[in-house]
Amino acid sequence: MLGRMMHQPLSVGSLIDHAARYHADTEIVSALTEGGFERTTWGEVGANARRIGSALRARGLEPGDRVGTLAWNNRRHLELYFGVPGAGMVCHTLNPRLSPEQLAYIINHASDRMLFVERTFVPLIAPLRDQLSSLRGIVVLGPRDEALAAELPGLLFHDELLAEGDPSAPWPAVEETSPSSLCYTSGTTGNPKGVLYSHRSTLLHAMSVNNRDGLGIGAADSVMPVVPMFHVNAWGIPYAAAAVGARLVMPGPRLDGQSLARLIIDERVTMAAGVPTIWLGLLDALEASGERPESFKRSIVGGSALPPSMRAVFRDRYGVELIHAWGMTETSPLGTLNAPKARHLALPFEQQDEIGTGQGRPPYGVELRIVDAEGHVLPTDGETEGELQIRGHWVLDSYFGQEKPATTWDGWFDTGDIATLDPDGYMVIRDRSKDIIKSGGEWISTVDLENIAISHPKVANAAAIAARHPRWDERPVICAQKRPQSDLTEDELLEWYEGKVPRWQRPDRVIFVETLPLGPTGKVVKARLREVHGNVLWDDAMAEMQAARDPQED
Repeated sequence: MLGRMMHQPLSVGSLIDHAARYHADTEIVSALTEGGFERTTWGEVGANARRIGSALRARGLEPGDRVGTLAWNNRRHLELYFGVPGAGMVCHTLNPRLSPEQLAYIINHASDRMLFVERTFVPLIAPLRDQLSSLRGIVVLGPRDEALAAELPGLLFHDELLAEGDPSAPWPAVEETSPSSLCYTSGTTGNPKGVLYSHRSTLLHAMSVNNRDGLGIGAADSVMPVVPMFHVNAWGIPYAAAAVGARLVMPGPRLDGQSLARLIIDERVTMAAGVPTIWLGLLDALEASGERPESFKRSIVGGSALPPSMRAVFRDRYGVELIHAWGMTETSPLGTLNAPKARHLALPFEQQDEIGTGQGRPPYGVELRIVDAEGHVLPTDGETEGELQIRGHWVLDSYFGQEKPATTWDGWFDTGDIATLDPDGYMVIRDRSKDIIKSGGEWISTVDLENIAISHPKVANAAAIAARHPRWDERPVICAQKRPQSDLTEDELLEWYEGKVPRWQRPDRVIFVETLPLGPTGKVVKARLREVHGNVLWDDAMAEMQAARDPQED
């Protein structure tokens, strides 16, 4: 016997239909790549999504075909987010911060049929055109530009495709398990790998993580996704916003602190999302200007560990709650969000604050566990560290183009993180398994050391790395970026660790750098730091040994 309820497939097209039908006049503010802003609505985006979808179908694209995008967070990109999967194709977002070689590899691996690009990225793609054998056409996100058309023969233009399309064209029927979008990992360890999301996984992710203990977006919110739309579908925010009809503020390419502060204040943003480096820049801009973002109440922060010191400043000085979250490309991405339980509200503030510094607990739809090196499940006591694994409705089963499952024999995905879990499911990332420091057989968390360094008032940003050591195998070294005009010394920062960690965990050295190398998604690339500074302690020790052997001069 079956339940006697209607069945309608979960589809991305139904999301934009809902937003266009019930929130048609809700505004979407979009920063233009060439400067300035434009204002549109969910109703217009919905009509344009149908136009672009029907135009692509008329040009011969078929269900399952991949359509690449090389674009910032703006209105036209949003139309593709819904129009491409709504029409049965796959929206494949590409990261413009990748090297040309990686872009060519990814486009060819995905067999993209069409590629939509910002006009500023045409010089990036033009030299690669002959290498991209699967492409039927390249579309510039804007009106016709004769100079660009002359630069790359056969170039198409987004606004002309819109004119070809039908705003009332019906969506084709799609199975909810069919693919809707494709994102590739950052490829820090080998070639990037594709993660192919389904309509079902996308809808379940949007609905489950947008509860009060999650993203918590509502129709009265003005939401700014600073996390790029080319990074794990902007953490699902465009889909969650469409589901509730929230106002969107799309920041475009200018993500510096001053530009974001101006946008938040002028457009009365209530909620945002981005990586910690973004909020460090915003904090500096607010401190310099003396302005207060009165409307701004909360931000989801993920991608790397949220420094507790930064969280405290935003809360205490500006009334903004930074909410820690964790996820991966392979998890759509949200796996945990940090929200208190009722009994936590009765705890002293210090204990509540400590709970808030972790990555939080999983929403309905995913499960977590930690295991040892042999795969044995470890206790969830909040202290035992193990390899973090996840499973759920929006978690990867296998990578695009690979038949072999990416999961363990019993169906869990190994995240590559080292973490603890407590009985309530609260998870704390202790480190990435490739970054954690093993000194004399004992583990030292780089996350803890970085948070301490960043809490120093003269430090703008910091990263901890494992450096080779002749006695202890590895020892911690801090690579620190000073604040402007700072007179911070190495001894002063090393002294800052006194009483905050056991003495054997204190860094051996501090190396000051002009900037920290950031990867395509805004995370610090520690592999580059290890390449440059990973032998500093070894070299120091060898120099000391050589000096001891040399005869003393009179």
